[in-house]
Amino acid sequence: MLDKAASVLDCFRPDGGTFRLTDITARTGLTKTTAFRLCADLVRLGLLERTSETYRLGGKLFELGSLVPRRLDLREAALPFLQDLFEATHETVHLGIREGHDVVYVERIHGHQTLTLPSRIGGRLPLTCTGVGKALLAFSGSELADEVLTGPLPRLTPHSVTDAARLRTVLEQIQVSGLAYEEQEAALGVSCIASPVFDGPTAVAALSVAVPLGRFHPAQLAPAVRTAALGLSRVLRSGGGSAGGAST
Repeated sequence: MLDKAASVLDCFRPDGGTFRLTDITARTGLTKTTAFRLCADLVRLGLLERTSETYRLGGKLFELGSLVPRRLDLREAALPFLQDLFEATHETVHLGIREGHDVVYVERIHGHQTLTLPSRIGGRLPLTCTGVGKALLAFSGSELADEVLTGPLPRLTPHSVTDAARLRTVLEQIQVSGLAYEEQEAALGVSCIASPVFDGPTAVAALSVAVPLGRFHPAQLAPAVRTAALGLSRVLRSGGGSAGGAST
C-alpha cells in the first residue's frame, strides 16, 4: 500500500500541477476505488490538498523536503555566495546537485527581468542539457561519464548536444577550465555558465548564472561564477557546511 501511495505522489512529477482522480488513475494504473481511498488518506495527512474536483501536492511535502539534511546544509552554506553572484550579475542564479543522471535544483534566485526557464527548486533536468549538469558530470568520475555517454542522450531543444563524442570533448574542456557553458540547450533564448563546487575529489554541487542570449557575455560572467564556486568550496572543505555525496 505504501508503494501505491508513493506512485500517487510520483504522478505529480515533474511539474506538479493539479490532477483529477481520473488523471491519477490513468497515470498510476490504480483502480478508481483504490486511488480515491489513497488520495483521501494523503489529503488527511497533509501530503495532498483537494481543491474542488482536483488534487495537488500538499504543503507538508514542502516542509519535509526543505528539511532533508544534505540539501538544507548545502543550501545554507551556499546562500551567501549565490546572493553575491546575483548582486554581481543581476541575473538568475542556480544551485544544483546530482541525483542519478539528472541535476536537481536546490536553490534559485530570479534575475530582475523575467526569464522563461525549465528549472525550478526541487525540479530536475538531464545532466547533459544544462550548464549545472555538465559541470557536475565533468567532475563526478569517469564511470558515470561513460555510463551517461553510452546511453541515449536527451534533447530538450534543437541545440542540445546528443553526439557522445562531442559531449566527451565538452566535458574534457570543463575539466581544464572549471567552467561549463550551455547555449540554448535547455531553453531557447537562454544561455548559462556554471562551475562545480567541491567538498572532496568529486563535485557535490554546481552553481550557475543564466541570462538571455542577447546578454550572454562569458568574459564578464565567468569570473563571478568561478569566484562564487571557489568560495563555497572553501567553506565546505573547512567544515562550514556539509553537502554529503551525490546519489548514484
